[in-house]
Amino acid sequence: MNGNKELGDRLDTNTYLNVDSIKIPEESLIPDDIIDTMPNHPVIELREQDRWLPINNVARLMKNTLPSSAKVSKEAKECMQECVSEFISFVTSEASDRCAADKRKTINGEDILISLHALGFENYAEVLKIYLAKYRQYQATRNQQLCEDETKEENMKVSNNSSGSSNSNGDNGSAEAVGGGGAS
Repeated sequence: MNGNKELGDRLDTNTYLNVDSIKIPEESLIPDDIIDTMPNHPVIELREQDRWLPINNVARLMKNTLPSSAKVSKEAKECMQECVSEFISFVTSEASDRCAADKRKTINGEDILISLHALGFENYAEVLKIYLAKYRQYQATRNQQLCEDETKEENMKVSNNSSGSSNSNGDNGSAEAVGGGGAS
């Protein structure tokens, strides 16, 4: 985990977003000589509502999990919102460290699964692994269906164009189909 948990425990509530690097607070565990070598890019401070999942989504997930007669207080929703958002940040940070160690910039599903295992969430990782496999299977089936639909559509266009071009007057027979075939 490379001290991420300790670093996370020491960070204040302000979170910073930077495309190429992360702004490190002054009291960081990272030595000054390493911080000095980090690129100096503009930093945007994120507001709480930009860091957390939307509370309506969290409330909907809670409602779907609980019995229909259950009531959830506003404080419980807010607490769950913060916990879920922190959990996602925690796992994502671990996956990001893995990508950085491998000199990659994109986090993929396997990175998340490995991070969940590394952080002690093996049970979640196994369920997510099954979900990821089913999702990829669904995507492959969907893409195949889209390709088949496009092929059928193209074949119909080619078929219509080739049958319409044999008409000697060049109107593809549309006047007969629409107007009943000629002058009155």
